[in-house]
Amino acid sequence: MHNPEREKRHIAILGSTGSIGTQALDVIERHSDLFEIELLTANTNSKLLIEQAIKFKPNTVIICDENKYQEVSIALSSYYIKVFAGIDSICDILKISNIDIVLTAMVGFSGLKPTIAAIKGGKAIALANKETLVAAGKIITSLASKYNVPIIPVDSEHSAIFQCLQGEHSDIEKILLTGSGGPFLNSSIEEIASATKEMALNHPKWKMGSKVTIDSASLMNKGLELIEARWLFNISPKNIEVVIHPQSIIHSMVQFSDGSVIAQLSNPDMRIPIQYAFSYPYRIELNSSRINFPDLKEMTFFSPDLKKFSCLSIAYDSLEKGGNAPCIMNAANEIAVQAFLEDKINFSYIPEIISETLLKCQFIAEPDIDSIFSTNFEARKIALQILNKKIHKS
Repeated sequence: MHNPEREKRHIAILGSTGSIGTQALDVIERHSDLFEIELLTANTNSKLLIEQAIKFKPNTVIICDENKYQEVSIALSSYYIKVFAGIDSICDILKISNIDIVLTAMVGFSGLKPTIAAIKGGKAIALANKETLVAAGKIITSLASKYNVPIIPVDSEHSAIFQCLQGEHSDIEKILLTGSGGPFLNSSIEEIASATKEMALNHPKWKMGSKVTIDSASLMNKGLELIEARWLFNISPKNIEVVIHPQSIIHSMVQFSDGSVIAQLSNPDMRIPIQYAFSYPYRIELNSSRINFPDLKEMTFFSPDLKKFSCLSIAYDSLEKGGNAPCIMNAANEIAVQAFLEDKINFSYIPEIISETLLKCQFIAEPDIDSIFSTNFEARKIALQILNKKIHKS
């Protein structure tokens, strides 16, 4: 990376005001000799987007909420930064501009359309939006292959697997996908059912956005990662094992045909996988805390309780069913998690809403991209109907 002949890598951050986006900017600030910001986008957080734009001076910023366009435009008018609004603007810019790497850190299904545009524009994808591969894994990986675009994972688990595979020429026998177990690891089914939002948002190891933190509490996050791993590494679902590892030091492992297991270890710090995606195939210096092995005392591993964490069980079933089932599951989960964050439902209603939506939504065995968008729309509509019935009942 420190080859003086190497040009800077020009980076777009989709979702720059979120947890991943802000940590990505920290990485870029520390290595401004290697990376340059071309594009920053935010959904609604215009205030932070403006601050980031003034500090990092990207070529373009885009605010998805069109009502906030004027505010951003006026604030940046003297900085020679182009300002646009709406998700279609993101797609247009990604197809044409001088961008080498697109970090897709938008939350949920909204990341799908820009990811497709970036792939068609020939940009390398640093993928932090797992819902893209959950909803349309087969389509996205086929597109990436067609346009010869690399997808470099940013999720700590998938980055770990990706790192374990560097220099390997052997087939994977099994992926061991680790997870901390979240805040309810040692809680009973009854305690989980009555959990408050504050309890669910209190993750023991990672500081993340609210949606992904709730998904971690229900273990749906591990379910989404299971589906993402299936497509990223072209591996049969039966060869992916979820392993609970509360210390979050081993971020995932790969087992090979000779019985060897390779693991990637570090203290929890999302900047490590973000920076690796930006600098790949090189590693560059990072001021992360180092592991002191004598201090670790113990590292424990066990299988997840699928009765207690039924969201993970639903994800296994959706992946096995295939077609548009994971897309339905993802849409219903987004609706249910948002309702829980708005204090409209109990935590235990999240898997119930997802299961009922899967039963009621039309199954398509071989969806194309239009079917994925229509499935997402239909599943959200059905999930909202189920949600409203539950609210009225309670």
